[in-house]
Amino acid sequence: MPERRAKAIRRARERNIVIPTFAQMRDPSKIPAAFKAELKQIGLWDVHPRNLFRISWKNEAKEFGGGYDGVNYLEFPSSLTGTPARIIVMVGKWFPTGAHKVGAAFGCLVPRLVTGQFDPTTEKAVWPSTGNYCRGGAYDSALLGCESIAILPEGMSRERFEWLKKIASEVIATPGSESNVKEIFDKCWELRRSGQDLMIFNQFEEFGNYLWHYSVTGKAFEEMLEHVMRPNDTFRGSVFTTGSAGTIASGDYLKQVFPTSKIGASEALQCPTLLANGFGSHRIEGIGDKHVPWIHNVKNTDVITAIDDNAVVHLLRLFNEPVGRAYLVKMGVPEAFVNQLGLMGFSGIANVLSAIKMAKYYEMGENDVVVTVLTDSMQLYGSRIDEMRKEEGEYTEAMAAADFARYLLGTSTDNMLELSYADRKRVHNLKYYTWVEQQGKTYPEIQDQWYDPNYWTDIQKQMGEIDALITDFNHEVGLVK
Repeated sequence: MPERRAKAIRRARERNIVIPTFAQMRDPSKIPAAFKAELKQIGLWDVHPRNLFRISWKNEAKEFGGGYDGVNYLEFPSSLTGTPARIIVMVGKWFPTGAHKVGAAFGCLVPRLVTGQFDPTTEKAVWPSTGNYCRGGAYDSALLGCESIAILPEGMSRERFEWLKKIASEVIATPGSESNVKEIFDKCWELRRSGQDLMIFNQFEEFGNYLWHYSVTGKAFEEMLEHVMRPNDTFRGSVFTTGSAGTIASGDYLKQVFPTSKIGASEALQCPTLLANGFGSHRIEGIGDKHVPWIHNVKNTDVITAIDDNAVVHLLRLFNEPVGRAYLVKMGVPEAFVNQLGLMGFSGIANVLSAIKMAKYYEMGENDVVVTVLTDSMQLYGSRIDEMRKEEGEYTEAMAAADFARYLLGTSTDNMLELSYADRKRVHNLKYYTWVEQQGKTYPEIQDQWYDPNYWTDIQKQMGEIDALITDFNHEVGLVK
């Protein structure tokens, strides 16, 4: 490993690469002023090593030359949600690649790089994903000067594939769509047996994904709440479509800061794995299912909710078609807010619906706060609007009225489960079939996840150690004083 680490250091020196620490991602004031000055001449999506310092929730909301501001967030008005509760979301559009998954990929790749486990001069970084994670991984790989293989289902949006072909060294489309995760895992085993020099960064099992969200996303939520909460407000909880179960790690952080808060896990109703041990196919891009991710701390999850993918795809039109937006304004939704609805992609809409259901289930009022994230934005779904126009015709005010009444104001508490100890254990036990039987985890490991009281907190404590390793790496590269 020392030899591999030395190669990584030489590569970083040759390519002018400096790696940010988790602490700098949490608090950009710690970033050297010289790097901030450089960013004034760099676009948000440019393949430039300094954009590693834009892996943060606090980027200025602009596509070129932006610095840092407070956490990017949006509060949904009750006129849209149909609940008096305060639903506040953090916005993922202002990350490089337009999605926060670039941070999760960083959390997986960089610890391996700075410790010499991964050699960027010879190994390919493999990124299995249902969309945004492999985009983030390919982007991080390009910034760090290594080859990448992006794996995602063939049914994902056209925009994802078009962008990946420009950034990744190789793109592999696996059979199926959003919920076909096992096919992605099968491709990874095929690559392992191929004899190629590669390392697979599987977001569903990589604790770097969990740790990045616990320490960076969780802290961003805390700061946002400090900024927006009024004296009589109460933070009631967070809820996330689970996907790889990375983002829900921020709920673990928030529950430590706000011990009475709840953590909600959400999935597609058409694939109710957590809710009912079920399986199926769905259209909510960004939340692959049919298994329980290894990095999901199920024992800390309080409620499960399932979202009908019909609601998500219809609301995509309501939120983005001119007729739909005009109707929302007509119904009293502030026009300034309506103009920002493009900040939501499919998984963001599902997250907001999950927050509405959580607020209604717990009968929250105007002083209760629920949070979630908008993983990506409409930048990745324009082709889906075109497809729906061809299938369903032009969007009309009558369609907008029906979608608003049924899928927003009509959101109910059906398909929800508040978890008992036995319910949590049942969901946790589902990990066995994927991870122990198929993916090489051991029986003692899955037992430790449930019974070892230090299992998850020991992972959470690793951030300081990783930051020390990054700092030492940068000093040896010699580009930071």
